Amino acid sequence: MASYQQYNTRPTAGHTNLLIRLLGAAGALSMAAPLTWIGYSALAINHDLPLPEALAAPRKTITRPYIGQLSYYAKQSGTGRPLVLIHSINAGSSAYEMKPLFDHFSSQRPIYAPDLPGFGFSERADRRYTPELYITAILELLDDIGPTVGGVDVVALSLSSEFVAHAAQRRPELFHSLTLISPSGFSAVRQINRSEQAARSQTRERALELLSTPLWSQAIFDLLVSKPSIAYYLKRSFVGAIDRGLSAYDYATAHQSGARFAPLAFISGALFTPDIRQTIYATLHVPVLVLYDQDAFIGFDELPAFLKQHERWQAARITPTRGLPQFEQPTQTAAAIASFCAV
Repeated sequence: MASYQQYNTRPTAGHTNLLIRLLGAAGALSMAAPLTWIGYSALAINHDLPLPEALAAPRKTITRPYIGQLSYYAKQSGTGRPLVLIHSINAGSSAYEMKPLFDHFSSQRPIYAPDLPGFGFSERADRRYTPELYITAILELLDDIGPTVGGVDVVALSLSSEFVAHAAQRRPELFHSLTLISPSGFSAVRQINRSEQAARSQTRERALELLSTPLWSQAIFDLLVSKPSIAYYLKRSFVGAIDRGLSAYDYATAHQSGARFAPLAFISGALFTPDIRQTIYATLHVPVLVLYDQDAFIGFDELPAFLKQHERWQAARITPTRGLPQFEQPTQTAAAIASFCAV
């Protein structure tokens, strides 16, 4: 999605590159005028911008002990099986990422789209953000929507595909189908042993601790979500011109109190599931559709072989796109989803 979508599909090299960029930025600040920038971030940058509703629909709020306050948009003018749209995880995430699909389907069937914890109008507390938090939030949302005979159809973007897959593995009776747009987990990666896994886990913990240091965490985040930075990364996710509404909403939602906490966990790599393809994707018992195409920041090297081995999975290429087909090819994307969900 937005500013840093490229990294939510690269739990190894991509996150290393991002951490190098961050540390480089911090180093540049230390060489130049760190206190000036930190002061500017604290005093001159507005972290409480007006935030409009992302979608043209009523917004509900539920509060649960573990996930806190969760906000979601709901429009129930259509009929049939509910459709649930789950945005990605990155620096400027929100339900706005699913706006083209929400607008397309909102008159046809009941439709729901949350702001996941740490984003949009949901709670942005300074807490530990983990895959379990997001898995639980998705399941709490489905429980609040209410029981549906045969389950709901869920569309998830990028890293959130992993959370949705976890949820479907845990409670398959809630799901009729999954559509995963540019999902993480299909890049070719080197197999690592337990010792290497432990070392990487420790590295992620140290990275999160470093990024979360109160003195400079907000200042670093402000560098990442500046208008030029958002425009730069969005441009790499679009074949044509970037969507101006998405760019503006990314900036607004990233300039709220507490906006940095969840993205810092994401940037550290803490929200990825190691070996998601074998441990979760391969175990699903619900039909899954993957929508993908060329992307500057994510690979699908392992997808063809995976599809041959798992008959419940299928894929459709939405061209030409670079990770956000719902914006660049909305008609083609919606048609693929509708056809798949109708089976």
